[in-house]
Amino acid sequence: MTPTATPEEAGLSSEGLDRVDAAVRRKIDDGVIAGAVTLVARHGRIVRTRATGLARRFPREPSRTDTIFRVFSMTKPVTGLAMGILADRGLWKPDDAVADHLPELRNLRVATGFDDRGRPVLADPDHPPTLRELLTHTAGFTYGTDRADPLTPLYRREKPLRARNLDDLVARAGRLPLAFQPGTSWRYSIAMDLQGAIIERLSGQSLPDFFRQHIFEPLGMTDTAFHTPPAKQRRRATLHYTGGPFRLLPVPNPVFGDSSRPPEAAFGGMGLVSTVGDYARFAQLLLNRGDWHGRRIVSAEAVTAQMTNQLPEDLLARGFRAGHMYLRPGFGYGYNGAVFHDPALAGAPVGRGTYQWDGAAGTWFWVDPEHDLLYVGMIQLLSYTAPPLQKMTQALLHDALLDHGRNR
Repeated sequence: MTPTATPEEAGLSSEGLDRVDAAVRRKIDDGVIAGAVTLVARHGRIVRTRATGLARRFPREPSRTDTIFRVFSMTKPVTGLAMGILADRGLWKPDDAVADHLPELRNLRVATGFDDRGRPVLADPDHPPTLRELLTHTAGFTYGTDRADPLTPLYRREKPLRARNLDDLVARAGRLPLAFQPGTSWRYSIAMDLQGAIIERLSGQSLPDFFRQHIFEPLGMTDTAFHTPPAKQRRRATLHYTGGPFRLLPVPNPVFGDSSRPPEAAFGGMGLVSTVGDYARFAQLLLNRGDWHGRRIVSAEAVTAQMTNQLPEDLLARGFRAGHMYLRPGFGYGYNGAVFHDPALAGAPVGRGTYQWDGAAGTWFWVDPEHDLLYVGMIQLLSYTAPPLQKMTQALLHDALLDHGRNR
C-alpha cells in the first residue's frame, strides 16, 4: 500500500488527526510508554504515519516508521486469514469437527466441576467442538493463565505453549479437559495456536512458510515473520514492563525468547513481529475483501466470514473480557477478531462491521469498512494498567471524519 493522500483529500481533518497524535504523545510525555508508531489510511491511501518517542531508551534510539514490534495476539487475525485461504481450497468447513483435522482431540472431555481434591469431574461433550467454535473461542479451551480458574493448574502442568512443535501442542491439548460445553460460553484460549497446527497439516507447510508464501510475500510485508534476523535486530523496539514499583523496565520476551531464525514451534495465536507499514498492508487487504492490487489473495466470502460477528446476542449479553476488549451486545466476535456489528448498541464511535484486535504489548489495529478506514498503532508495553489507546484513538479519529461516505 504505497499511495498517499492529504487528510482532506481522504475526507479527514488535519486538525482532528493532530488531536489523535497528541493523545498518543501525551502518554509518552507522561512516561507511560516509551514510544509509538501509528498509521492512518483511508480509501486505500496512507494519510499519516507518525513515529514518536523512543524505540530503545538504553542506548537511546528514536522510534522510526520501520521499527519492528512484537505484535503478540495481532498474529491471530493473520491466522484467521490463512484459514480463509484454506477454506477457499475446500479443505475445511465451519461445521467440521476439530478432531476431523486434529485426531488427537477426538476424545476430549468437559470439566463439569471439581472434587474436594481439585480433580475435574468429567463428562462427554454435548457435541464435538467444531472449527467455527475454534475460530471464535467458544470450543472450550482456555489459556490457563487465570489464577481463579480451577483448570489453570492442569494447564500449568501440560504447558501447551511450551510445546516443542505444533504436533506436540496438539498432544498436550488433548490431555486437557474443556472448560465448558462447546458453544455455550466464550473464553480467550489456545484456539488460534491449534489453528496453526491445522494450517500446517492441511497445507503440508510449516506455519512460517505458509504465512510467508501466501500472505507476506504477495502483500510485500518484508519485515513480518516469526523471527527477527540478525541484520534487522537493531530495528526491533525494546519490550518494556510496568507494574508495581517498576516503570518502563526493559524485559526479555516472557512468552518465548525472541528468535533470530524461524522457530520450530510457531504459534498461530502469537509470535509475529511486524512494522506499522507491514501490518497496514494486511489491514488494507481486509478492507479490500481479499484483493491486493488486482491479485486475489483470499476470497471475499472468506474475509466477510472473518469480519462478521459469529456469536448470538444472548451469549454476548453475559459480557466477556480479554484485556481491553469487552465483548457485549453489539460488539461480538468473528473469526480470530472482534467485530462491532451494531456500534450504536455497543456505544462505540465506529462504523458498522469494524473489525479489530490488539496485542499483549499494547499494539492495536482496526479496519472500518463503513468509512473505508484503517488505523494501526505500535508500542511495546506489558502492563495490566496499560492505557486503552485503541478506544482513545477510535473516538478521536471518528471526530476527525469530514464525511461518512465510503466511496471517493
